[in-house]
Amino acid sequence: MPVWRGWDKIKYQAQLDPAFAEEVTSIPGGEKLFDCIQCGTCSGLCPLSPYMDFTPRKIIAMIRAGFKGEVLSSHTCWLCASCYACTVECPKGVKITEIMYATKRLAIREGVSPKRFAIPVLAEEFFRDVESNGRNSEGRLIMKLYLKTNPFKALKQATLGLRLWSQGRLGIRSDSIKRKSELKTLLKSLEKERMVRSRRETAHAGEAK
Repeated sequence: MPVWRGWDKIKYQAQLDPAFAEEVTSIPGGEKLFDCIQCGTCSGLCPLSPYMDFTPRKIIAMIRAGFKGEVLSSHTCWLCASCYACTVECPKGVKITEIMYATKRLAIREGVSPKRFAIPVLAEEFFRDVESNGRNSEGRLIMKLYLKTNPFKALKQATLGLRLWSQGRLGIRSDSIKRKSELKTLLKSLEKERMVRSRRETAHAGEAK
């Protein structure tokens, strides 16, 4: 598994980002980040924790401590299978799966997701296709994935790809909707509304405490 080299390892407390935790809690699903009691239930239940850089429990601790670079550049959130076992069993009701989604979004926004790692590349290219055209073109998406991760693997799959294309099971043309500008306006409005609502919920939770 490739190791991200874009961030320097944290050596001093002054290098931590104290605003990172607030940034995560401002995203829908991350509101209960500070309710975590570090019991380790999530890490024990997660079927993929043995393959993660940091376990879910440790990721939450690192977010709260301000290890922004190391969290966003890790493979942990991208390996999350969204099985929600951790969220269901969490004794404090922390939406750990949603926190994983929040870190994914921040990693994409910051441009620091692991390079040539298939999962973030696929997520980014899928979103760009839908945002730009309103639809996803499977053939083009697969080609972009191979070109950005392992071009040589595309050559090995060429025969299969041609067979699927000849049978009409895989298209190479880009599909799109007619009123793409309206879709972009809708997505921007939705994102803004979700962020504002999340900040309000976080503020109310703080006042309640």
